[in-house]
Amino acid sequence: MAENGKFCVGLVQMSCGSDPDANLDKAAERVREAARQGADVVCLPELFRAQYFCQREDIKLFDLAETIPGPTTEKLGAVAREEKVVVIASLFERRAPGLYHNTAAILEKDGRIAGMYRKMHIPDDPLYYEKFYFTPGDLGFPNFDTKFGRIAVLVCWDQWYPEGARLASLGGASIIFYPTAIGWHPSEKSEHGASQLDAWRTIQRSHAIANGIFVAAVNRTGYEGTKESGLEFWGSSFVADPFGQIIAEASTNKEEILVVECDPRRMDDIRRNWPFLRDRRIDAYSPILKRWLD
Repeated sequence: MAENGKFCVGLVQMSCGSDPDANLDKAAERVREAARQGADVVCLPELFRAQYFCQREDIKLFDLAETIPGPTTEKLGAVAREEKVVVIASLFERRAPGLYHNTAAILEKDGRIAGMYRKMHIPDDPLYYEKFYFTPGDLGFPNFDTKFGRIAVLVCWDQWYPEGARLASLGGASIIFYPTAIGWHPSEKSEHGASQLDAWRTIQRSHAIANGIFVAAVNRTGYEGTKESGLEFWGSSFVADPFGQIIAEASTNKEEILVVECDPRRMDDIRRNWPFLRDRRIDAYSPILKRWLD
């Protein structure tokens, strides 16, 4: 991190094959590449060690889960230590027999685990059967102090919830990372694909604007699933500044590494001129804790 507080984020947009060990090796090498391009904090896509297994409900797939600490945090921790970068690794966590989470581990530049975020919002949609595998998170929306500044991490489906982004931002983070696995049902792409991608991009830009914070979304790319039924992951990883302007974006269909400089002074500038946090009516928001206002 520069003396003026600037830091560089690295987003690893990658495809995932059928061999978990090969995926881990690829991820480790991509982290090294990002670090050597100047990244201080490197984020990998959601559940990068396997192909997106939640496309079906299969008891055998629980064997993909691992403990934290475990083999992935050990390998990536060594990379973090050697390259002197912070790494955000999204994992299928085996917390206890029969208890599993979709968890992001934050690895400090010395290789130690600085903290974890367990995905709070769990979807259940065609080809996204995550409720079968994951228990909702119980750690809230924490911030993490790293060598390169204070960060927040949410995961994929959390992207659609302004409450999560707000609470993560109120902790003082300079940036929210969203490791992601999202794509098109190929049969819907021609009719709905453009609007789906636009909505995904827009909702996350809105979190940046509403909170005056940097937002970084990192997705996988490529097709996964059977020929008859699968998902085409739409890539499009990006970083938005605290006014929602996209300052870097990847393609929809290629593996890429984005390295982007973020200057926290931009947050000061935006928040002074658009003081949404100042003008919040925290005395009037208690009804939001209800499921529905009857």
